[in-house]
Amino acid sequence: MKSRTSAESIYAPQPANPKLDEVTVSSKAIFEGKVISLQVDTVQLPNGQTATREIIKHPGAVAVLAIKGDRMLVVDQYRQAMGRTEVEIPAGKLDPGEQPEVAAARELKEETGYEAKSLRHLRSFYTSPGFADEIIHLYMAEELEAGEMALDEDEFLEVAEITLEEAYRLMDENRISDAKTMMAVYAWEIYRTTGRL
Repeated sequence: MKSRTSAESIYAPQPANPKLDEVTVSSKAIFEGKVISLQVDTVQLPNGQTATREIIKHPGAVAVLAIKGDRMLVVDQYRQAMGRTEVEIPAGKLDPGEQPEVAAARELKEETGYEAKSLRHLRSFYTSPGFADEIIHLYMAEELEAGEMALDEDEFLEVAEITLEEAYRLMDENRISDAKTMMAVYAWEIYRTTGRL
């Protein structure tokens, strides 16, 4: 499998603006779940005053823009937080100690049955930096080979292949409304138009 480079080497934080830094004074664990945990931090602000920050901790995730000819692979699944089904690109959280590229290949195989001979890291981005540290590593998968799905026991979804025009229609209908999938659609259009990512 060809890979451009690792997400870690691409996603290296740039020099910060220390005059805006907040110093953590204390941190209190509130909740520990299977996927996320919640903590409340007391921080010292740049002006010397203190404030509280409610923080969701997340292990990180991957998402895969899988291209098959002139179509992209998507999955339709129920999202309890939204109270409805949502059309998304294949995605999932990182297992402990798992590298993003490995997770991307695993999630693509589990949710669609496909394996990719070419897997390229596009971007890594935070989903909601105001209150969560979740980071998603977005990959592009090409040269796909079909195989068998391997869904988790509590995972139910349908796989589809859609054109760019169908993707935009689904966005207009709010059937695609999550940030990672919308970002993938825009990236795919740029790639089709310019050949660059």
